[in-house]
Amino acid sequence: MKILIIEPYYTGSHAAWADGIIKNSSHEISTLTLPGRYWKWRMHGASITLAKKYLELKSKPDLIIATDMLDLSSFMALTRKETCQIPMALYFHENQLNYPWSPSDRDVINKRDKHYAFINYISALSADHVFFNSKFHMDSFINALPNFLKHFPDYNELSSVKNIENKSRVLPLGIDLKKFDQYMPDSDCKPNQMRKNDTHPPPLILWNHRWEYDKNPTDFFNALYKLDAKGIDFRLAVIGEKFGNIPQIFEDAKQKLNSKIVKFGYAQSFKEYAQWLWRADILPVTSNQDFFGISLMEALYCQCIPCLPKRLTYTELVPLHNFNGFFYDNCNLVPVLENILLNYQTFSKNIFK
Repeated sequence: MKILIIEPYYTGSHAAWADGIIKNSSHEISTLTLPGRYWKWRMHGASITLAKKYLELKSKPDLIIATDMLDLSSFMALTRKETCQIPMALYFHENQLNYPWSPSDRDVINKRDKHYAFINYISALSADHVFFNSKFHMDSFINALPNFLKHFPDYNELSSVKNIENKSRVLPLGIDLKKFDQYMPDSDCKPNQMRKNDTHPPPLILWNHRWEYDKNPTDFFNALYKLDAKGIDFRLAVIGEKFGNIPQIFEDAKQKLNSKIVKFGYAQSFKEYAQWLWRADILPVTSNQDFFGISLMEALYCQCIPCLPKRLTYTELVPLHNFNGFFYDNCNLVPVLENILLNYQTFSKNIFK
């Protein structure tokens, strides 16, 4: 089968997803992409550019898989003479209906943010099949659609939600975790599990997410401030990708936690990123948005102890009944993280036997 993946935002996890399918599939897969920048313009305009590129292709596919960054209905309209008989699948990495927008975003201030959610809605309605990277993601999108459509003055088309639900399925991300193996420390143990003059270095806390509002760095750093004030010892590595509008708390934390920091800045290569994950001991997660959780799964593979909120997709990825002591409710991150820090040696021996 010839499959064409259309990705208007080809970077980061979106690019890794597409590349992983190509590498591991037995089908003949090609891509039609645009660089991963200007995401709002990609959602508005990529369908025009990619439709033009599609019409220039000499070989046509048997199946098209587009991602949520594409206005699929516009793409289909612009290519209808050549795509009307080709099945269309839509894959949701994220969606703009459930995405927690920053209050300072100019589209929120100007009350224009609903249009991006509408692009996701009409794309899902246009597709033959709709896939989500987690059950949480699928359920949250479908459950939010009725109230979203009620915002409009008439002809709300609420029955279309059932149409989308009937053709929706969960298709988890495939992640190549074996690529971390070559950077595993020579010892079979974490550095903190090795005795050095009968003492252990303090546990290394990791931030490996994007430096953005939706990852909720405020709760993360405020928890560390409180633990530091209580005299709880730890080290800190803050990595992850930066974009244009970096929350101020990152600069504040760099000053306030300076004595704890061993790394503060983007890991410039995969090798460096993998090495920091293997060195790290604890991954506290505070995100307000995570439709899957790649950074969590990568850290778990590298034997980081998780400290997770009981929300989003985390109880789906990490079984709550087996790891209840590593989950926290909205208001008790500090005591749960403190317990993990103070009992790190015990936890690490039991969780990664």
